[in-house]
Amino acid sequence: MLWLPALVPIIGAAAIFAWPSERRMGLGAAGVLVLTATLALAVLAATQGWSEALEWGGPLRLIAVLTPLSSIVAILVPGVALAVVLYAAAHEAERGLRRLLALMVAFAGAMELLVIAGDFVTLLLGWELVGACSWALIGHRWRDADVPASANYAFVVTRFGDLGLFLAGMACFAATGRFAFSSLAVMHGPALGVVAAGLLLSAAAKSGQVPFAPWLFRAMAGPTSVSALLHAATMVAAGAFLLARLWEPLHAVDWFGPATIAIGLATALAGGIVGFAQFHAKKLLAASTSAHFGLMFVAVGAGFPGVAVLHLVAHAAFKAPLFLSAGVAEHAVGSYDLRRMRLGRVVPWTAAVALVAGLALAGLPPLGGGWTKDAIVSAAEARQGLPLALAVILAGGLSAAYAARFVTLGFGLGEKHQLTSPRAAERVGLGLFAVATLALSLLWLPGVEAATARLLAADFPERSGTGLLLSLAFVVTGLVVGVRGVRIEFPGWIAEWFGLPLLIDRLVVRPAVRFAESLAGVDDRLIDWGVAWTSRLAGVIARLGDNVGERLADLLPHGSARAVSMTGLKSMKLQTGLSHHYYLLIAGGGAGMLLLLFLWR
Repeated sequence: MLWLPALVPIIGAAAIFAWPSERRMGLGAAGVLVLTATLALAVLAATQGWSEALEWGGPLRLIAVLTPLSSIVAILVPGVALAVVLYAAAHEAERGLRRLLALMVAFAGAMELLVIAGDFVTLLLGWELVGACSWALIGHRWRDADVPASANYAFVVTRFGDLGLFLAGMACFAATGRFAFSSLAVMHGPALGVVAAGLLLSAAAKSGQVPFAPWLFRAMAGPTSVSALLHAATMVAAGAFLLARLWEPLHAVDWFGPATIAIGLATALAGGIVGFAQFHAKKLLAASTSAHFGLMFVAVGAGFPGVAVLHLVAHAAFKAPLFLSAGVAEHAVGSYDLRRMRLGRVVPWTAAVALVAGLALAGLPPLGGGWTKDAIVSAAEARQGLPLALAVILAGGLSAAYAARFVTLGFGLGEKHQLTSPRAAERVGLGLFAVATLALSLLWLPGVEAATARLLAADFPERSGTGLLLSLAFVVTGLVVGVRGVRIEFPGWIAEWFGLPLLIDRLVVRPAVRFAESLAGVDDRLIDWGVAWTSRLAGVIARLGDNVGERLADLLPHGSARAVSMTGLKSMKLQTGLSHHYYLLIAGGGAGMLLLLFLWR
């Protein structure tokens, strides 16, 4: 039964794709219906403790199981997808809408398969399906000039990270003879280190951590609703979720915690600066995604995977409406340039939702985003003391700064002019996320915090009063800087990940291309030359063999005929018509027979 939350949306996606109607209402209703059923199944699976195992043959068993942490994410995925699909059905262009909605529903199903996986084979199936769906969704507008290249870029970068997951699975099988996650508990030494390294590589690539972060900018070529789903609850969330899911066996590796913290903190700080330097609405939000998943990495590395998963939930609640509001703004002004917006008077409902989500992104209490961010600060302090906590607090201040810039420029009070208002379904989708963001404020209540800890079977760090005050001070400072410094412009190379895409192009892509070209030259000059000459030699031998064979084959009939002919000609010479010749032959023959008889005796 636990396979159903993954199979229902995948089968439903096929049905939507085959849907005969192109009407928005019908397509949207079909998508919402499928995802509502998926959400109900996920809730039922989480409450009933479903688990499944499918025997494939030999050591291969496909295992589906839910832990307390993965149960929350299994419910989160269809919940977010439902609201986003409702918005997309009303917002996105009609051309290709059926394909788009079908892929988004399938995307949710692939992520559900990833979440319920209890072994590396099932995980890889979900992981690769998520990657394939993201490639198709990012490239949805494939007729536009740069879109296919952007989709390919995102796909290739994340595929490079996927190699780590294959490495981890093979290391697990080599050490234990099984692919089940439970096998990791009996592993130790270098083998477990290989698993940890592979998982960290694949998670960093999927969640847009340095040095893989630039792929999220290229992924902005996709529709707004795709960006919302991608960043809130599917592909980008997969990396951080995987580390939280497998933290228990991985934390036994000495370097895993420090390495995870280092990657996450570097991304959180760099992403904060990049986000504040951006005037492109979706790229600003993409940089913030990298930064906040970096904070989740810090929480996992510090030993608090439950905090990481809660921040994943809070991030989904406030990041999706920010992307959706950016889509509304782009429809209004025809651009994602924040400097051309200030739409607070034009789309007040969208502006209100963006304000709530933006304050949650900033980490301002009493919103849920503030609770989870401060929990990460406390986790960092519990792990390595005040220095690490201060670094996380600084990342939180940067988050407040770019959140303020986004809301102020995008939805500040500008000129009042008449534009087409968002459709009702768009407003409902935005409203659902606003309600979820506000509902997470309950985490600040002591009783709710304790109940959440029991629900997740997770430990939360002790709160530090000093850390909370410092965090609040940095958040307020960041908000002030973001509002007052909305017109500050940074060099382009800072806004584009400190020139990291150019660096990757110069240090990785071009050398790889040159190396590939040199190998192609070796192939042409040596391997291909050898193959060509072998082919030519084979042709010569074949022709020689053909001639020899033809002659040998012709020798038997032609030779026999010639022998018979020669025998006949010789026999003709014996028939002379002279009797004394015949007597001589008879006498010679008789003498020969007598000699033969004599010798025989």
